[in-house]
Parts: sequence; structure tokens; C-alpha cells
Amino acid sequence: MGCATCSNKVDGVPSGCKSNGSCGNGGCNKLTAFNWLSNMALPANTKPFNCIEVRFKNGRKDFFKNDDNHSIYEGDVIKVEATTGYDIGVVCLTGELVRLQMQKKNIFLQQADIKIIHGKPNETEVNKWVEGRAKETEAMLKARAIANELQLRMKISDVEYQGDLSKAVFYYTADERVDFRELIRKLAESFKTRIEMKQIGMRQEAGRLGGIGSCGRELCCSTWLTDFRSVSTSAARYQQLSLNPTKLAGQCGKLKCCLNYELDVYVDELKKFPDTKFKLKTNKGSAFFQKMDIFANKMWYSYQDEPYEFIEMSLDRVKEVIAINKEGEKVESLKDYSTISIEAAPEYANVVGQDDLTRFDHKLKQQKKRRNKKKPNLNAKGEQNSGAKKNQNNNPNAKKKTGNSPKGNRPNRGKKPNSNQQNKKD
Repeated sequence: MGCATCSNKVDGVPSGCKSNGSCGNGGCNKLTAFNWLSNMALPANTKPFNCIEVRFKNGRKDFFKNDDNHSIYEGDVIKVEATTGYDIGVVCLTGELVRLQMQKKNIFLQQADIKIIHGKPNETEVNKWVEGRAKETEAMLKARAIANELQLRMKISDVEYQGDLSKAVFYYTADERVDFRELIRKLAESFKTRIEMKQIGMRQEAGRLGGIGSCGRELCCSTWLTDFRSVSTSAARYQQLSLNPTKLAGQCGKLKCCLNYELDVYVDELKKFPDTKFKLKTNKGSAFFQKMDIFANKMWYSYQDEPYEFIEMSLDRVKEVIAINKEGEKVESLKDYSTISIEAAPEYANVVGQDDLTRFDHKLKQQKKRRNKKKPNLNAKGEQNSGAKKNQNNNPNAKKKTGNSPKGNRPNRGKKPNSNQQNKKD
């Protein structure tokens, strides 16, 4: 659905076709199906399937008969039969895959009243179709203003003109029943065409308009999801999710459809776990359930006297304690059954010859040692105080500096004394 593959470019920037179908490459089509049977030849003496699938605005699709055997290919703009007049759409599927799509939707040629194809439109009909597409946004805004004047509690989300401009379909959402007879009368006077109001749900509205979800991807309902199943809050409870409406709700205001994707896996895994209402009995006291990690097979319990201390236990250990409690006995402490493992710190090896990450630490320590050395007691002129010198000379308990250190204040540790020092000692 992106514009990266759009062939209509201005100065290297995709301009898009605004869902007019002029691209023909399926780059911005919604709910497209890949025709994986297009390159396969039919068996001998077999006629191709005479039905095609036509796409209209915002993913609306329908099936039509090709009784006159028109040469039609995917991406062609064709004129099809409508309830009154004709409509124009884009071919999205042909061949045997259309038969499979019709069987999937329980549509059969013998039972369904399938409309026919009139062929390819001429230039005048295509221009009229493009003109109707250009007027849809303005018509939607004008219809919203009229609905606000009539104080109708409804939201008009989209407008679709028929190919011959003989009818305009207004899609709206409403929480309650709306009497829009006066609205239809005013819309007919404003647009000079036949008006049809069609109510859709919140999910269908999000699928028609499209958007970006909280996951960073395009909405599932506008790209590939065709059936909308009910989503309940129990799906979030099974998956140990926080019941926060702002995080669980999608752009449609309902619970996200993706909550049902992994629900079956969580339900199967939860069958392995014991009842969370069961309290573990120990000599220290009873412990109640706090939380669990379903795929790691871990559970956390806390004593009633110490509710803030979580004790981690594996699923097998929990079952072992429950089996002991059911026999009428108590365990000594849950910490004896705890499975807290200390993770070893990762060891990094110098495999590519880079420098050590801590190569600057040793230099910094040496600099700090030099800065922390005691400075001499200086007066205002920068000279050493005489009182300090006298105290240092008159102090009989002061130790004499020994050693051959170049600075005179470092003893010779680990070095042999010279011959002069050894003679003095003797």
C-alpha cells in the first residue's frame, strides 16, 4: 500500500494516484490477492473461468460475468453493470483463482445473481469517473456540515460516487439510530444526484480510511484482514496483559484485532498451570499467587505476611508443593523450592584486535593520586611558613628520611641498600 512503487513521480518524488487506479501495478491497492495461478496453463479443452473480480474504492470488491469474452487483464479499467446505470472499477483478479475466491465467500454461479461486464469504457466515461473521484472529499465535508446543522449524532466518514455520477453513497457511523430523512433531502438538493446512506461499524471505518497502528505497521483491517471477529477483554486476561483501555484499543476505539492472533497458543499453555486461587501451605505461613511467565514455565508466590517479597518457582516445583499440601502436609519454606539462578557476567574477548574498553581507567586513577597529594603550607606570598619549618626541625619525635629515593620521601622497598648505608648501620 505504499507509494514507493508508484510510477507517477514528479522530480523523483511519488505523487500517487489518489486511489484512481491509474497505477495498474497494485502498489496502493487495498486487500490485494496475489494471483499465483496466472502463469499456469489450463488443461487441454478447458475454457477459462468466465468471472472476474473487480475492485472499487477502498477495497470494495465484487464479482462479474464475462459472457461476451472480452479480453481483460489485471489492472484494466472496465465498465460493469450496476443497479441503475453503470459503474467503473479496476480488475484485480482473473482466471481460476476467482473461482476459489467465490467458493471461499460462498458465492455460486447457479444461485447468485451476478451482474455482467459491459466492456472497457471510452474516454468520456473515464473522465466522468475521474471527475466524480475528485468531488468526493468536498462532498464529504459539505455533508458533515449539513449533519451538524441538523444536530444529528452521526459521523460521515467516506463518500463514493458511482461511475456514471448517478448515485452517491455516504458511509457513516453512529452509536444510536439516526433519522436522516431530512439529511437525504438536503443532500439531494445540494448534489443533484441520488443519495444512499450506508451505516458501517467502527472497524469497517478504520479499514476504509487506513492508518498506522501502535506497532508501526499499517492497519491489518486495511491491508489483509477481511473478516472482523469479536474481541473480548478475556483475551487480554489470558495473555497476562494490563487492562488499560488506552493501550488495548486501536484507532477504531475497539479492542485490537491482534489480541486474537496468539490467543489459542496462550489458552493451550495455560492448561499446564495449576489453579492460581490455590494457596501454598508452609510452616512459615500460606503463600498466594502473584504472577506467572507462561512460556518460561515460572510462577511467583508471596507470603501473606510479606506480600512485597516475590519467590520465583518453576512449574514442576509448584506442582510438587501442591501435591504435598493435598496429602495434608506442609513444606518447610518456599525458598527451599525456589529456582533463582544467578546469571554469569558475559566475558568479552578481544577477537578483532580492538583496544580494551577500560584502557582509560588506569590513567585516570594515576591522575587522581597525583592530585590528591598533600600540598605544602604556603603563605600569601607563596612561600612556606617558617612556623611549619621550625616545628618540623624542633620535633624530636620526627622520623628521619632514609633511602636513596630521588625525592627523599620514598623508602627503598624491595631494593638492596648501598654500601655507605650498610657501613653506617655497622
